[in-house]
Amino acid sequence: MKEVMAIVRQNKVNITKDALAEVGVPAFTCRRVLGRGKKLIDMNLLQPIVEAGELPTSPVGEYISETTRLISKRVFTFIVEDTEVEKVVEAIMEANSSGNPGDGKIFVLPVYENYQIRNGASTIDAY
Repeated sequence: MKEVMAIVRQNKVNITKDALAEVGVPAFTCRRVLGRGKKLIDMNLLQPIVEAGELPTSPVGEYISETTRLISKRVFTFIVEDTEVEKVVEAIMEANSSGNPGDGKIFVLPVYENYQIRNGASTIDAY
């Protein structure tokens, strides 16, 4: 079994849910998170705009004016059989890829054990 964790843009939640349902994966956990990628904004490029007072006073203006601002994202978590990992990853990528930085990340991790709290069933039986 594997855990697939996908960090996506907040406006892609419904599209991602639909894409996963189409490939037969309706069960998941989704959380609101804040974070940022590695790429920093080059403030030298924004300097003329800031000095001229032309920076928009909106959330967009705030995002580009602060280099360490945390961006709202969503994290989907799935536990799937090893044979389903590829179709889950492909569905997430297809639903979320715009070709721009910030589209998200997908991580695949092994799941060694799991237990069902209700009855104590373990490993494959608890899935």
